[in-house]
Formats: sequence, structure tokens, C-alpha cells
Amino acid sequence: MINKKILITGCAGFIGSHLSERLLNNGHDVIGIDNLNSFYDPAIKQSNLAAVTRTASAAGRDFAFYQADIRDRDAVSVMFKQHRVDCVVHLAAMAGVRPSLEDPVYYVDVNEMGTTVLLNEANKAGVKNFIFGSSSSVYGNNKKVPFSEDDPVDHPISPYAATKKAGELVCHVFHSLYSMNIACLRFFTVYGPRQRPDLAINKFTHLILKGKPVPVYGDGTKKRDFTYIDDIVAGVDNSISWVCADGGQRYGVFNLGESQTTDVNTLIALIEKTLYKKAVINYLPDAAGDVDTTFAAIAKAKNILGYNPRTKIEEGIKKYVAWVLSQSQNSAKK
Repeated sequence: MINKKILITGCAGFIGSHLSERLLNNGHDVIGIDNLNSFYDPAIKQSNLAAVTRTASAAGRDFAFYQADIRDRDAVSVMFKQHRVDCVVHLAAMAGVRPSLEDPVYYVDVNEMGTTVLLNEANKAGVKNFIFGSSSSVYGNNKKVPFSEDDPVDHPISPYAATKKAGELVCHVFHSLYSMNIACLRFFTVYGPRQRPDLAINKFTHLILKGKPVPVYGDGTKKRDFTYIDDIVAGVDNSISWVCADGGQRYGVFNLGESQTTDVNTLIALIEKTLYKKAVINYLPDAAGDVDTTFAAIAKAKNILGYNPRTKIEEGIKKYVAWVLSQSQNSAKK
């Protein structure tokens, strides 16, 4: 794929910063937007941004950053006017199932309105290629596993999941009305360096290191399709090539997962083994909104996008723990 100018929303976040670096290293220019909100420590996002800026400099590519809210029509419009954008990768969102239960109105406002603003301004600017970061949560407690893109997703069980389903629907509207090429990517429990501090693998690892109790909702038998960050960003990169390809209009929904499941008890055991340290587990009642299982069928993504995840959970946990320990060592030296 020839050099592109790619707009990434949520560029200072976990997935967004990794994707920005990959695209810059592959010879593309990146325009990033992030409001650097306080959902988790903004200093983490500033550190991610610094890493992206260093990558841009080393790669000799352009990285333009806008601190703005995706719901701000004027700010988004100005950004499109200042840059000739070839493709939008929309990753910005209020994330998390459990937090969405506390403020569903805010989640709907940010995730649904923000997505609509971006689609509308992209279309007005003549940008025809758009990728939407969706979620495996749209499947709810689907009894059929693995989850296929053709399965009904009409029964989400959290406000967050509902906003992601709504995002897919408005994407289809803009594809149908304005012939925008769109890929909706359903991410399955992404982990790796820079993972958000509220997510299980990050939280469990740091609690075990500190000897503090690890909270487990339910009996630890809930299963997740944990997907390593390198595999996710490779899948998004392939999706950019697909939506930007010449000829015909394209719309597709794709699962990006590892296509294997690991229960929470096994996950903790893997982290314990890698850290050489036993966890103190605090079993709690089931949490509202949590699904029992996520498990991605990835044949469609493999066949159409060339998606090919390579990192098994055992290897991914070793990589993640090594990164955490290196970060701790670097902090100790300062």
C-alpha cells in the first residue's frame, strides 16, 4: 500500500498508540486526535504520545496531534480541512462494560454521537474509507461458540455493548447512503504493553507483584478470547488495505481475536508462573454486564483481510510480564 495519511481517533490510548507506531514505521503519515480524558491517568496517555512522536521522528514520517473531543463538530471539521485524510481509524470511545453501568447516558453520548460526528465530517470532507473499532461485547451471552459475524447481535447486556452495536449500525447507514468503504472490527479482549490499568491482565499482574488480593468476579470459570496487541494492530493494518483498495464499495464486519479461550483461573495461574509469585485471590459475586464467554470465529477475517494471529496466551503473558518488569526497573532507576 502506497503512503497514506491516516486519521486515528484515540491515538494516545492502548491500541491507538501501538497502531500509530506501526503505521508510521510502515511509511504512512498519521493524524491523531485524543481528548486525554481522566478515565485513567492522563500521564499514561502522555507517555504513549511521546512514544508515537519518537517513532515518527525515527521513521521520518509526519505525526500531527489534536487534543479534542470527537463530539466537537467544529474541531473535527477543522482537522479534516487541514489534512487530506485517506482513511479514518476510529478507536476513540468510552470503554469498559462495568463503568458503562454507572453512567450509560455519557457512554451513549460519547460513543454514538462521537461516531456519527466523525462519519458525517469524514463524508463532508470526501473521505471514503473508514474503520470502526467495535467490540466482542456486542455478542452478549451468545450460546453458540465460537462467535461468528453472522450471529444475531440483538441482545447486548451492557450499555457499552449497546453503543458498539449502534456504532456498527450508523456505519452501515453511511456506507449505504454515501458509498463509504467501511470495516467494523470486533476486538476480543486485547492485552499487551500499555494495556489500560482497569483491564484484567494489567490489574492482576500489578496486584500479584504487590502481594495484594486479586478480585475475581464469580468462580473464575468465565472464559475470554485474549488477543495480543501485535496481532490486533496487524489486523487493523490489513483492514486499512482492504477498505482503501481500488474498485467497488465495501462494507464488512470482522472478528479480530486469537480464536482460543482461557478461563480466569487459568489466566491467573499463567501470570503466577511467569512472575514466580502466588496470587491471593478474592472471589466476589458475579458482576452485572459480564458475559460468560468470548470466543472469536476468525475464518472471515483470515479469508478477506489476511488476518493471521500468532501469539498464544502463554507467549503473550510472558511478553507482557517482561514489559511490566522492565517498566518497574526503569522507574526505580529514575
